[in-house]
Amino acid sequence: MITSKCSKLTFSEIKTGSGLQAALKNKPAEVISILADSGMKGRGGAGFPTSTKWRFAAAAKGEEKFVVCNADEGEPGTFKDRVLLCDFADLVFEGMTIGAYAIGAKTGIIYLRGEYTYLVNQLESVLAKRRQANLLGNKICGKEGFDFDIQIRMGSGAYVCGEETALIESLEGQRGEPRNRPPFPVDTGFMGRPTIVNNVETLAWVTAILAKGAAWFKSVGTEKSTGLKLFSVSGDCAEPGVYEFPMGITIAQLLKEVKGEGAKAVQVGGASGHCVAAKDFKRALAFEDVATGGSIIIFGPNRDMLHVAKNFMEFFVEESCGQCTPCREGNHKILEGIEKLEAGTCSMAYLDELCKLGETMQLASKCGLGQSSANAFLSIVANFKDEILGRTEKVAV
Repeated sequence: MITSKCSKLTFSEIKTGSGLQAALKNKPAEVISILADSGMKGRGGAGFPTSTKWRFAAAAKGEEKFVVCNADEGEPGTFKDRVLLCDFADLVFEGMTIGAYAIGAKTGIIYLRGEYTYLVNQLESVLAKRRQANLLGNKICGKEGFDFDIQIRMGSGAYVCGEETALIESLEGQRGEPRNRPPFPVDTGFMGRPTIVNNVETLAWVTAILAKGAAWFKSVGTEKSTGLKLFSVSGDCAEPGVYEFPMGITIAQLLKEVKGEGAKAVQVGGASGHCVAAKDFKRALAFEDVATGGSIIIFGPNRDMLHVAKNFMEFFVEESCGQCTPCREGNHKILEGIEKLEAGTCSMAYLDELCKLGETMQLASKCGLGQSSANAFLSIVANFKDEILGRTEKVAV
């Protein structure tokens, strides 16, 4: 059973409206500078500086701009955004409102995962209360010319729509497929207008940073990965749940906190992340070392790592949009190879070819799905040779 650790989250200390009130005491450009001073990087996994994205959108030409919250939490093993939307939706919406003030947007959209329909009424209720409190709508907090409101749109149920350009395509009523970049959403986003797309957690931290200050945020973490981070912890541990840790915590330290010592591997970053073996548990969860959007899946000593790889590849075969050849064909080929390994009919030469195929997919795929779908397979082959090579075809001497 997943147990939430929300009572220990910093977000419980942030008073509704405090971040927005602090933002409005500054000019829009100064709000962006505060985020830059904090060193805040996007909490969705890519780690792009939030201030840079907002600065590009603020400078983009066009009177109509949009703020989009990416709540399409489709990465296997990730559930922190759901907890934030359940318990701290006010802070997420406030982060969107601060973003609107910073870039000059009047419309915000939260793109909600299709499986989260049960949250809609609750979220609409929070939005209604914010309108009543003059935290949304016209002349927000009495600020002349600051008009902004938020609407909820449901996702299409596709994993690829977690990628920001595929998300925008879906919002526009198109098939959820990644766009060619450039142009980038900050210039040409929703309906061809400048758009910032930020993760749920990112927006909640924006509110906290404005409320508590940039110095507070960068007082923890590492030089290149400042601040705190939420982690969705699941798998073979005694205390799974949502945890808040400083960036830079080691995998070993995290395992101790969740009572998962004895694990032989940890999948960091969900299905698209990397499988870290026990010998590397001293590595840090940070953008400069092992980057993650927050998913931590723990595998105990009795787990079959080839089965783990197969499970992930079956997921990607199902979720690939099929737009580009490396991803469309490559995932199928790697899955076929895993099945050959299970049957003991995969030769060493063929296994080497599969690894080369995975590396090609990382370089040649159009979007992050294809670029990362082979990660788990490649890291499992590299870290668990004894388990994998024991399944290769036995050649008679």
